[in-house]
Amino acid sequence: MMKKKCDKNKLFVALRAAAVISSFFWALILPSCLFADGLAPIDETVGRLQKVYDETRDFQAGFVQETTVKSIRKTDVEEGVVYFKNPRQMLWDYHKPKAKKLIINERNAWLYLPQDKAVYTRQSALLFRSEALIKFLSGLGRLGDDFTIRYAEPDAIDKNGNYLLRLYPREKGASYQFLQMTLDKNDFHILQVSFDDVMDNATVLKFTGIKINRGLSSKMFQFEVPPGVSVFEMP
Repeated sequence: MMKKKCDKNKLFVALRAAAVISSFFWALILPSCLFADGLAPIDETVGRLQKVYDETRDFQAGFVQETTVKSIRKTDVEEGVVYFKNPRQMLWDYHKPKAKKLIINERNAWLYLPQDKAVYTRQSALLFRSEALIKFLSGLGRLGDDFTIRYAEPDAIDKNGNYLLRLYPREKGASYQFLQMTLDKNDFHILQVSFDDVMDNATVLKFTGIKINRGLSSKMFQFEVPPGVSVFEMP
């Protein structure tokens, strides 16, 4: 009984982490003119960021996710493909080391573990408790209203010349201090997203093969429980 409870808690943490990461995905592609002659004023950057976010209808990319649990000094590495469609629809399709799917739409969220023949489900409104996150994912949020955005310090670029931004949530009680993004210096696609939670556990996601506005179907973000699979409701 204790093991099952721990497993459920771990799954709930995974859902929340995915929600945090997903909430910022729409703002991860910047126009190529942004840093043409050096760093632009941050207000200008945020304005361009918001414009691109407003115009993004869907998004897909390959990803590698590294999650480090500080208390046991253990890092798990997972790979897959992520899909987003505005408003509030996402699919994290994990391929390695084990297959699993996290599907979220405007009403429900499912975490499907085929090897365990189990599905963990939750209402989306409970998963995304933050009003700011819901507004953002719904296509109604304003980045400048919900987040303080700065260039990273002490350096706004990494050793390869790629650009670094930090997004600080204005909401009190957020489960992270800030989100850091690495943007490719040439095409300004997202290379990496990272954040630490309140327990100093670290999540790093690296992205490849980004595709924007390809007309993803909403059917991708629905889930039907396969025969023989047990359904559990997350607390």
